[in-house]
Amino acid sequence: MDVLIVGGGIGGLTTALSLHAAGISARVIEAVKEIKPLGVGINLLPHATRELFALELDEQLAAVGVPTKELIYFDRFGNRIVGEPRGIAAGYQWPQYSIHRGELQMLLLKAVHQRLGVGAVRMGLAFERFEQRGNRVVAEFRDVVTGRLVTETADVLIGADGIHSKVRAQLHPGEGRPVWNGVHMWRGVTEAPPFLTGRSMIIVGNNDHAKFVAYPISLSAEKQGRALVNWVAEVKKGGDLGEVSDWNRPGRIEDVLPYYADWHFECLDVAATIQQSSKILWYPMVDRNPLPWWSTGRVTLMGDAAHPMYPIGSNGGTQAIIDARVLAWHLARNEDPATALADYESVRRERTSALVLANRQTGPERFLRIVAERAPNGFSRIEDVMTQDELDTVARGYKRIAGFEVEALNQQPAWDVVQPPERHATATGRP
Repeated sequence: MDVLIVGGGIGGLTTALSLHAAGISARVIEAVKEIKPLGVGINLLPHATRELFALELDEQLAAVGVPTKELIYFDRFGNRIVGEPRGIAAGYQWPQYSIHRGELQMLLLKAVHQRLGVGAVRMGLAFERFEQRGNRVVAEFRDVVTGRLVTETADVLIGADGIHSKVRAQLHPGEGRPVWNGVHMWRGVTEAPPFLTGRSMIIVGNNDHAKFVAYPISLSAEKQGRALVNWVAEVKKGGDLGEVSDWNRPGRIEDVLPYYADWHFECLDVAATIQQSSKILWYPMVDRNPLPWWSTGRVTLMGDAAHPMYPIGSNGGTQAIIDARVLAWHLARNEDPATALADYESVRRERTSALVLANRQTGPERFLRIVAERAPNGFSRIEDVMTQDELDTVARGYKRIAGFEVEALNQQPAWDVVQPPERHATATGRP
């Protein structure tokens, strides 16, 4: 089987590695002329690190990522609402990693080059269209430098080309722009002294007004007694979104700082963290409505091309990695690609659709809104605002939807696609 992957992001590269582990030929085609370590921080939840460990990337991740120890929520005034252990500290068999998105992408790219060969990733070719002809998919790409039309054929085509996916646009024409909720996000990275445990993630404020997220993302900085703090400032103020095609648009400190000028807390000086950032990026918080189907014949979608979601709950990159593993697992165990893609979709589409909708309702951060409504001027004891049962219910409910309840996840095997001893007509034996 020969698989063509459109998009060299986290999901596309993980798919290539997973297919290779199953003995399936894979090629990645990326529109940019050179993949660079762009972006800011990202969290990999335990059900994603489990899959990357199965791909024998555990040492590479441990060398650069920070194993997150805890997540703590605070209200706008710095009052602690609730905290919970994360990763190994929470009882998972795999860590939760906070890591620079660009470092993760380069780590995956290096692994693809080493295992599949440098020629397995072709860059500078922008996808234009595909056509299914019998048992083959014919895809057309435009060379971004010369303008020359390049044609590639494969047994399977996977659209891993992000929220602005052109593969998705051909499958579902007329869908229009992503859906915006009016939240502006400014993101940056700041070198600072470690805060709390040094491996803590904090979320302060609430989703209806202003929220701030911060966590360290560099193990090398930690070894030097410092913290490279990834931060996200979210403000709901609406406006005209316009056309947004560049997800690395520069942001201006004068646009974000006024909302946080007096946010000086014991655990972290928010205003200073923003002011000391070497670079600020701006993003709109957008997603897309869940699709009724992803696959047709020998073509399917994955990652943000299939289910872009609000960056709430640290699930975007995690779900793309799981997509990659499940997709490769089914292709490795079914001689008919169309059936394999349908099986993959049956496992992933409804679950990720539920997650998209849960994130629209602020996911595991729902109690931030509840606390802001019940105690708009702050509180002394969280027990006077929310019961422990209410707090636990919100956290448990989201873990169940996202598929990372501790006991359930620890009991499940990875979607291991190492050369199966035999191929089966139907995929069985998985939850």
